[in-house]
Amino acid sequence: MKSSADVVIIGAGISGCSTAYNLAKKGVKNIVVLEKNYICSGSTGRCGAGVRMQWGTEMNCRIAKKSIEFYEHANEILEYDKDVDFKQKGYLLIADTDKEIEQFKKNIEVQHACGIPSRMVSLEEAKEIVPHLNTSVLKGAAYCGKDGFLNPFKTTDAYYKAAKRLGVEFYTFTEATGIKTEKGKITGVETNKGLISTNIVVNAANAYSKNIFDMIGLDVPVYSERHQILVTEPVEPMQDPMVMSFGLNLYVQQSPEGSFIMGRGDENEPRDLRVTSSWHFIEEMAKTIDLILPPISKLRVVRQWAGLYNMTPDKQPIYDKADNVEGFYYCVGYSGHGFMFGPITGIVMSEMILGEEPTIDVSMLNLNRFKTGNLLLEPSVV
Repeated sequence: MKSSADVVIIGAGISGCSTAYNLAKKGVKNIVVLEKNYICSGSTGRCGAGVRMQWGTEMNCRIAKKSIEFYEHANEILEYDKDVDFKQKGYLLIADTDKEIEQFKKNIEVQHACGIPSRMVSLEEAKEIVPHLNTSVLKGAAYCGKDGFLNPFKTTDAYYKAAKRLGVEFYTFTEATGIKTEKGKITGVETNKGLISTNIVVNAANAYSKNIFDMIGLDVPVYSERHQILVTEPVEPMQDPMVMSFGLNLYVQQSPEGSFIMGRGDENEPRDLRVTSSWHFIEEMAKTIDLILPPISKLRVVRQWAGLYNMTPDKQPIYDKADNVEGFYYCVGYSGHGFMFGPITGIVMSEMILGEEPTIDVSMLNLNRFKTGNLLLEPSVV
């Protein structure tokens, strides 16, 4: 293992790998990425694999749109030897209350201002898009055909391989155990395999980011919350878009292999970093699916798993650098949407570290917003 590096990135999910690739692409040498398990072993590898542009805040819309535009050409840009499996079959957002319909209309105004081709659809059209949808319990829907599905393992692998070709060193099963500072500046990262001297550290550990913040005494209002997902047996293609409801609390899509992947949120989920599964989740998921997408409720469940959402008070990420320690940067708190934002995360973090003009101005997503009360509340989260 190297004893020194120009940049050390902690975490090898989509955020860490994308940041490493973008820094290396801009000519930064001697980059090390630390991962306490294997590549894509954290939240990225446990996500629902959907990517969408239908958000309620301008910032999330712009980040998501730029990210999806990258994903459309990811195989070519990253020179991937496989396929990231990007399928743009849309997102159908459904609503069961008039209040949510009004929110959809407000969201679409924001989306259109960002150039996102979303639109309101009638229940009749929603039924045409997803024939097995039970529209009798719904008020309306919104749709964007540019949203879709992306394989998180292959996408992260594409970034990983592209970064390695540019000289980035990845150390798996190597855990950051401490951060050394001197006179208010980063001087190194302690690991379970030795010390790496460096002046720049990027906290891309997401679900485990608070452990890293504690190493430098930085108080960041993030917490990690368990979210569960299940996958069914594969069947013949019967659903193109992701069906999602914020009020009814579900998201469900059919993967390219034919299995249905689905999940839901629960405000009572534990926050102790567990990634176990529960019977309560599968029971509630079954009830919701039986109501909204009845034929799917007859499918057999193959397995269920859990991942961790790293949450912020306004459900939007934090891109910033530490005030108390020079050379410490962080990209955390995606609130379940880090995979969707992966391409832009890498770009904006590399620009921040190198002092470049930002592709997207994410300065309002800094840590200080939680002190000033200038929160950017995102209304469209499951």
